[in-house]
This record gives sequence, structure tokens and C-alpha cells, in this order.
Amino acid sequence: MTNHFFKNHGSFSIKKLLEFSDIDTQKNFSDIKITDIKDLVTAEKNNITFFHSKKYEAVAAKTKAAFCITTNNLSHVLPKSCEAITVDNVLIATAKITKIFYPDAVTDNFDDSVKDINETTFKDNVKFGKNILIGLNVQIGKSCSIGHNSIIECNVIIGDNCSIGSNVIIRNTIIKNNVSILDGCVIGKKGFGFFPNNKKNIRYPHIGIVIIEDNCEIGCGSTIDRGSLSNTIIGKNTFLDNQVHIAHNNVIGDNCIIAGQVGFAGSSTLGNNVMIGGQVGISGHLKIGNNVQIAGGSGVIKDIPNNSKVMGYPAINLRNFIKDNK
Repeated sequence: MTNHFFKNHGSFSIKKLLEFSDIDTQKNFSDIKITDIKDLVTAEKNNITFFHSKKYEAVAAKTKAAFCITTNNLSHVLPKSCEAITVDNVLIATAKITKIFYPDAVTDNFDDSVKDINETTFKDNVKFGKNILIGLNVQIGKSCSIGHNSIIECNVIIGDNCSIGSNVIIRNTIIKNNVSILDGCVIGKKGFGFFPNNKKNIRYPHIGIVIIEDNCEIGCGSTIDRGSLSNTIIGKNTFLDNQVHIAHNNVIGDNCIIAGQVGFAGSSTLGNNVMIGGQVGISGHLKIGNNVQIAGGSGVIKDIPNNSKVMGYPAINLRNFIKDNK
């Protein structure tokens, strides 16, 4: 993943990185420089990554990272070129190290860099309503419009022929061409990522972004969270109905139709040409195949193969559901 918007404060030697994050592995590591933290797939030489679940064994075995935060039980999966840093809690250790590289990504305070659009160069080429605020590092293409009381906060790229509705907040997002964001959406804020603690919950930085591909429509009141280490992606020609929630790291395919009040937990992948009825819940870390249809009100807690039709909780084959509920 290329980090478009958050400043990387590295590099750090692996010794200093572990020292700064209070990770005691009781092992002497070399002074090799670590330039970034990335997920298992995008990690490169001189990067550090993390591996916390057997669901990711296949990609962990091929990671190119120099170091990987993991557990004793999973460390054998890693390639010889990747040295394991074994800890008791992988996600907490990952959060601490990510915060060292990207300290600015932990909080999402309001953007105090914003200016009234009339004080910017956008006033000359954007059709806009009243009370529009624009932050730093914003690009807006040709033939775009922005409704009343919307805020385009820092770190946003908007393509051509895009329509942004009223009362919308966008940050840390790339929007391609011919996209409509309807009223009341919040896009690019941090996800619901933290570790419960009796004294103080520990937040981990979200250094990913949101990418919305060409010809999409995002319905009123929808929320799309930016990724933690990966990006949250909405594929081409995908339409979201009102009040849909897409949590961090989800990848939604092309030509999908998602009806109202559907909720995605984090890190699931949706194929192309998927249709989802209203009020469906999708659990985290799942893979939904191509051409899948999910009936309204269903709860998806397992992977769904290509060309399936499912319904119910837990969601099962549609024919079986109808047979069992005659």
C-alpha cells in the first residue's frame, strides 16, 4: 500500500523500534533499518509486518518483510527471509509500532486548516452551495459540485464530474470520476479500531485511506471508514443505498448493489456483481465471491463462494433456507 497522506517518521533500527514500543522479546536483533510498517501482502524488504491469524497463513508464507510481529504458534509459517518477533498480543504490539511511524494518524480531530471555499481557487471552477469549507492538500477536478454545509477536510482528491451532497464530511480519500456522494455521508474518518482495557482503551492508528472508483454512488447517511494498514476500496460502478456502513480495510468489488442499512465489519472482501438486500450484516475477515446474492436481513459469518444465493442467520443456501422454513 502506498501511503498518500500520512507522514512516515521512520526509518528506525529494529532495536530502537522495539525499545520505543516497549516490546521485550528477550532476543538480540541486528541494527537493520526498518523503513515502514505494512500488511503481509504489500510489505517489502526493510519493512515490518504482522501476522495474527491462521486465516492469513498463505500470504504470510510469501511475505517479503524483513520482520514480522507474530506469536510462537504462527512463527513457523514465515519464510526464512522474514525474522519473527514473537509477542503475547500481536495487535497491541502492531498498534504501538504503527504509532511510532505514523503518530499523526491516531486521532481525528476536526481539521483546523479549512478555509471558506470563497477564499480558495476552487471558487472559480466548482459549483457550490453555502458554508463550504476546504482543507489543505485537496484537489478537485472539472465539473464538480458541492452542496450546502459540506466540509472537504485535508487529504482529499476528487476527480471530474463528481457531485458531493450537503452536510458531507470527507478526508483521507481518493474519489475517481463520475462519483455521487449523497447528503450526510462521512468518508475517510478512522475506523472502530482499539483494544479494550480496564483502565484505558488503546487506539491504533489508521494509516490507510478510502478509494472510491469511477461511476459509484454513495447513499445518504452512509459511512466509509479509512483503512488501518490497508485501504478501504469501493469498486467501479458500485452503488450503496442509504445508511450503509463500510468499516476499515473492506474491499468492495465492481458493479455491486448494496441496499440500505447493510453493515460490514472490518477486512472483508466482496467480489464483483454482488447484490445485497437491506439490513444484512457481514462479519469481519470474510471472502464473498463474485455474482453472489444475499437476501435482506441475513447474517453472514462464513465465506461465500462464487455464484451463490444465500439467506438467513447464519446465511445458508437460499433453496435450503426456503425448504427449512416452509
